[in-house]
Amino acid sequence: MAIKQIEIPNIGTVMLYKRRGNRSLRLSIGSNGEVRVSMPYWLPYEAGRQFAISKSGWIAIHRVAKPAALQHGQPIGKAHRLHFQKSYDTARISTRLKNNQVEVTYPSHISAEDSGVQAAARTASIRALRKEAEQLLPYRLRQLAERDGFTYRSVGVKQLKSRWGSCSSQKEIVLNLYLMQLPWHLIDYVLFHELTHTKVMQHGPPFWQEMERHVPYAKRLRKEINNYHPMLSAPGNTVA
Repeated sequence: MAIKQIEIPNIGTVMLYKRRGNRSLRLSIGSNGEVRVSMPYWLPYEAGRQFAISKSGWIAIHRVAKPAALQHGQPIGKAHRLHFQKSYDTARISTRLKNNQVEVTYPSHISAEDSGVQAAARTASIRALRKEAEQLLPYRLRQLAERDGFTYRSVGVKQLKSRWGSCSSQKEIVLNLYLMQLPWHLIDYVLFHELTHTKVMQHGPPFWQEMERHVPYAKRLRKEINNYHPMLSAPGNTVA
């Protein structure tokens, strides 16, 4: 893989990734706001630069500059709620998962918007998402695979920055814990996406034909998932 970093006016830093397996240009935005163009190895870097420029409007809409502050009572995944609790009896920030609540306790002299409190809340929320993901995603993947005749070697759950999931050439599937933030029909879309990679590795007409055999509305769902990003309380962009 070859990488080149460029600067584009009104967009900023863009990372160009040349991959030998790529057949087309593809744009994504990392959780830190980094713009990435993945491109075929044989294309000149100028083609990647022009592609990013042509998508400048889309980038402006979907780029996440700073995560929004987590709020008391907001849902975390499918089963948890975030609960901020001010305490006059503590001098430190603490968190715990209890009864499907992500509890964040902090000293009375600071607020829930304090950077330390927010950081603790994010860490605890990710812990809750991981717990849900490890309980639900492998089970659901197995259901869909058995129903539609797919096989895979293994499945794991990780915190990924820009992808909802991945599948290796050895049929080893990795699923993003942030999937628990998606509606169930989009979770199933991602699971089928990775299962389809167990039969067709590269994105191309054969891949999408196989995908649509199992997900008739794959094209519509592919657009819908672009309204989400693997990040707490933030919209986003891509599935890979």
